[in-house]
Amino acid sequence: MAGGAVSVSLKAGRNNFSAALPGIGVLALVLLLTFGSVAALLTVERSGGLTRFDWAAIRFTLLQSLLSATISAALAVPLARALVRRRFPGRSLAITLLGAPFILPVIVAVLGLLAIWGRGGVVNDLLVPLGLPRLDIYGLPGILLAHVFFNLPLVTRLLLQGWAAIPETQFRLAAGLGLTPLARFRIIEMPMLRAVLPGAFLLVFLLCMTSFATVLALGGGPKATTVELAIYQALRFEFDLGQAARLALVQFAICGGVAVLALSLTRLQPVGGSITAPDIRAGTNHRQRFVDGLILCAMLAFLLAPLVLIAWNGVWGLTGGMTSGFAPAVATSLAVALGSAFVSTAMALALAVWVAGLSRTRGIVVEGLGLLLLAASPFVMGTGLFILLNPFASPFAFALPITGLLNAMAALPFALRALVPALRQAEARFGPLAASLDLTGWARLRLVTWPAIRRPAGFALGLAAALSMGDLGVITLFAPPGVETLPLYMYRLMGAYRMEEAAGAALVLMALSLLLFWVFDRGGRLGPALR
Repeated sequence: MAGGAVSVSLKAGRNNFSAALPGIGVLALVLLLTFGSVAALLTVERSGGLTRFDWAAIRFTLLQSLLSATISAALAVPLARALVRRRFPGRSLAITLLGAPFILPVIVAVLGLLAIWGRGGVVNDLLVPLGLPRLDIYGLPGILLAHVFFNLPLVTRLLLQGWAAIPETQFRLAAGLGLTPLARFRIIEMPMLRAVLPGAFLLVFLLCMTSFATVLALGGGPKATTVELAIYQALRFEFDLGQAARLALVQFAICGGVAVLALSLTRLQPVGGSITAPDIRAGTNHRQRFVDGLILCAMLAFLLAPLVLIAWNGVWGLTGGMTSGFAPAVATSLAVALGSAFVSTAMALALAVWVAGLSRTRGIVVEGLGLLLLAASPFVMGTGLFILLNPFASPFAFALPITGLLNAMAALPFALRALVPALRQAEARFGPLAASLDLTGWARLRLVTWPAIRRPAGFALGLAAALSMGDLGVITLFAPPGVETLPLYMYRLMGAYRMEEAAGAALVLMALSLLLFWVFDRGGRLGPALR
């Protein structure tokens, strides 16, 4: 009897190890790409010191990140509070809209913002008849505008999750005690804001530190150059590997410190979930309702106006016809996006299966190591791979495989965040039963694992595909002449001032990104799930 128990225990241990092996391999790949890239940078860095231009790029990077995070956090508080306090037709759609900028290609959003705020945009067309000077958003103003467009919805959703975690009974008790709105905010809501806002602020700061496409399109010359843009210029225009390595190491060091702080302050929550906020409408007066209505209308206008103009201008751009490079760029982007999505989700699943089988503390450690990719941006890893490949072969020959791999790595933290909670829940509920029935391998995957992760896996696939479809980062480092993704094709049209064609490409790029996300996310929701 005892021998049988020992045999079952050994068999379970072997099964657990075999299930964990792919996850261990993925973690090894993450560590290899992260620290291998840093090691490659160290091999060519000759301690030549940072130039005045380098220090200017570092200062501007920190400044624009600080301002972007501050503005996004400051505006998100009243916006999230207005969404929590108001119930109106289309509220769920408005909250869903907050996720749209996250999967919208950066270069498309930039074109939409230029259509509103650029020198030939709607706002300037209204200012000129009034005798007011035209706005010039190139440089710091445009970068801040674009970063707030992307990150205000992100911080708002994080705050909505914080409000959703407050028990509704606290608001009812406050109403019963006759607390004023100010006292209720100070006693009930302020502790949540103190817990959530610092992590959200640092997350936005980190995202703005690693922003490349926005600065590439809206930067205003040497005074508006970030570290990643300086790396790009050092590699593509000057071929100064030493300078690129120095800047990449600085970027990694700063982002690493910010990522550690962000992970320690941000409560890990699954992405893609619904948000059910408590009802705190009690005690609001007509003035508060009016102010909340203004805030919500301004938010909808700020987020929707660029999308509407992209669609309008894009239709006219497509009717004028596209160049011969358009179709190959679409095909290339689709191939890279689909490959990247499946690679990212497969790696995330392997890691998630391993994490779900670990204790809570060990699982958080492994998950945190997977989030190292927040510190080592794809641009830093791309620079390291460029330096590694250069002595042996032309890095430009591997443009598409490297772009796909690094795009998969960039989406890995988000896919991991979606899959881990579902797998942990399935393991807790059905793991002992599956073990008692000796379900292993394909049978366990088909009957237990897949029904539990179908929906988050579809979300992860859609998110990874959309992010890769719209990426304009790594491809700019490696793309040789004649090889273009759709974002790169669109950026080159904008650089040649062929804005009508760029608008047509933008409409197609936006439609394909949203379509990829919808198809995979919808596919994950079809069919039965474990309950």
